[in-house]
Amino acid sequence: MEEDHYYYHENHTFNFSYDDYPALCEKADIRSFAAVFLPVVYTLCLVVGLAGNALVVAVYTYHKRLKTMADVFLTHLAVADLLLLFTLPFWAVDSARGWELGGVMCKVVSTCYTVNFTCCMLLLACISLDRYLALARAQSRDGGGRLQRVFTRRHCWKVCVVVWGVAFLLGLPDLLFSKVTWGSNRSVCLAFYPSSMARAGKATLEMAEVLLGFLIPLLIMVVCYWRVGLALKDLPIESRCKRWKAVRVLLIVVGVFVVTQLPYNALKVYRVMDSVYALVTHCGTSKVLDQAAQVTESLALTHCCINPILYAFVGSSFRQHMMKVAKKFGEKRRRNKTRVEEEGIEMSFNSHSASQETNTFSI
Repeated sequence: MEEDHYYYHENHTFNFSYDDYPALCEKADIRSFAAVFLPVVYTLCLVVGLAGNALVVAVYTYHKRLKTMADVFLTHLAVADLLLLFTLPFWAVDSARGWELGGVMCKVVSTCYTVNFTCCMLLLACISLDRYLALARAQSRDGGGRLQRVFTRRHCWKVCVVVWGVAFLLGLPDLLFSKVTWGSNRSVCLAFYPSSMARAGKATLEMAEVLLGFLIPLLIMVVCYWRVGLALKDLPIESRCKRWKAVRVLLIVVGVFVVTQLPYNALKVYRVMDSVYALVTHCGTSKVLDQAAQVTESLALTHCCINPILYAFVGSSFRQHMMKVAKKFGEKRRRNKTRVEEEGIEMSFNSHSASQETNTFSI
């Protein structure tokens, strides 16, 4: 290892180095586990997430035309999920065979992963705020103050630009410092920090990712959905069934977010503490942490597949629009089929007439 560089292990499991510990701590078994486990999980996430998020984008762009703030946020969320999912095949191959696509693709894929992962979490917070403010407006309350004026259809594009901008800032170190190096008998895509900002830069970046990608979105979701739940308590008694159904959906949304993201971010905080205070000194412990990192990050990635179900398909309006799109598509196919059949009959009729004319002419 060069003395003027710091071997920075990114928060991605596929970027962890297995040579960071003494030579006596052999981690071939961890690499073998990753070579099988990660490609399988990434393939499942890609197939399921691609189908759900592509459907969301298709419905909103084809039929709904992004009429509300929620429409815009859900579309941006689906796009961010898709861009994140498109990086998974690269990391699946990397975990099995090493990085073989060069330095430029290493920078691009690493940056795309970080940017879209962070953007997804921030957009979930925006959706929570929008739902609460929409309820406040419907009840003619002044809750939200300045947020009420910012979260309008007119300023929606500004909010999205800020979200994508913050996510890009967190991904900028990957763009600047990621490169391909040789390690563990294969090429790996890693980020190398200069020694002047090694430990402080690593700790600051990862804590910023935990703060913006988990803690702040979680806090916003809990506060907003708690207030929505309190507002639902004021509904008439005859709406109790609808009220409980809405509260149950909110609890599921928060619960899924915590279950999928908390283990990954808790482990990330522990790794930051370890990089600063050298907490891990036992080989077995380091192996357990490496394997836990692979599993928890894979669990966090499953949120890309669940997002369409939690935020789009659960809404009755989206289901109605999806049925309308399916109905239009079916009608279009029937019209095309009918037109083809009519053209075939017409061609057959014309051919028959021409044959008769020819026969008559010959006679």
